[in-house]
Amino acid sequence: MIKTHRIRKSTVFLVLTIVNVMAFSLLMLHARSVQGRAGELLASSSRIARELQLTDLCLFTEARYTRHPAMGDVHAAFQDHPIALEHFPSGSLVPAPLPLVR
Repeated sequence: MIKTHRIRKSTVFLVLTIVNVMAFSLLMLHARSVQGRAGELLASSSRIARELQLTDLCLFTEARYTRHPAMGDVHAAFQDHPIALEHFPSGSLVPAPLPLVR
């Protein structure tokens, strides 16, 4: 009679947990190692923005009313019809303009 060995679910869980903790630790070490280079890149980007006189940050690239909330008009999200559903996921992340909330 051949005996089959079954792996317990707790053993699988423990192994997966250890692998995930090790992967997370490696990601943290990698982030620490590239932190200095990120500062240089940020300084370079800041210099380019200053030289090109860029004013605002583009938050999302999907729709014109989510690129910069201050630049979109109130009804841009409903441009197809008044009860149109949101086409882009970023529209759910951008809060409603303050005058509409009040």
